[in-house]
Amino acid sequence: MTSPLFPDVIVNGEIIPHKMVAAEAQHHIGPRGKPGIAWRKAAKAVAIRTLLLQQARAQKIEAHPEEVAPGQIETEEEALIRGLLRTAIDTPHPSEAEIRAEWERGPERFRSPPLWEVSHILIACDPRSDTARKKALARATKLTGLARDERNGFSALAARESDCGSKTSGGSLGQLGPGDTVPEFEAVLRNLNGGEVTETPVLTRHGYHVIRMDAVAESQVLPFGAVREKISDALEKTAWARQAQSFVGQLVADADIKGADLSVV
Repeated sequence: MTSPLFPDVIVNGEIIPHKMVAAEAQHHIGPRGKPGIAWRKAAKAVAIRTLLLQQARAQKIEAHPEEVAPGQIETEEEALIRGLLRTAIDTPHPSEAEIRAEWERGPERFRSPPLWEVSHILIACDPRSDTARKKALARATKLTGLARDERNGFSALAARESDCGSKTSGGSLGQLGPGDTVPEFEAVLRNLNGGEVTETPVLTRHGYHVIRMDAVAESQVLPFGAVREKISDALEKTAWARQAQSFVGQLVADADIKGADLSVV
């Protein structure tokens, strides 16, 4: 018996099994205690996928699964939908004038990443252990005070006290950029000036760190030639997404869909 909260999803007469919607619902977020919201989002996603597959088969699209990531091959259904969209959507390359206009709309948006030359002292511990964390914090706090009092002695302090292999080079990690280290560590780097040492130890999954910013190369606005291809790709992807949305919208308008609210975000 169908629940009013979870009605059957029917797309052009094709009934979608409840287990398929339930499997999809695991990928959608809803407020705790309100499973109906995640279910409605899943019902919409499954209804649209079914509609696209129906269209692909009606047009006799052939599935040729491709590798989408190392060791990961598309399913036949994913290949069918890709083939359908490739047939239905023809996105022209943006013109040179459009690319330049997008750049001129805000050149400051296109910047080189910053580079940080960093040294640190690691006091290793398992952050999940209260005992180990407290012991490491006490040691890290003491070392922070020493590092801030005698900044010229940071390398020697790291060589003597650090639990990281970088101790052999005085704690130097060399040049780092965005994404090169764990988020908690990077967040601190973004707020340190050259020559500064962190005021308090920084906790990551590796333990506590005393961090010194040796030098900073700030991000710079890039010239048009350096970002032209990036802008062109972004404009083409935006145009493709707009056309795909329009294509799906037309399919939905022409379809008979029950049990799914296609307006759900």
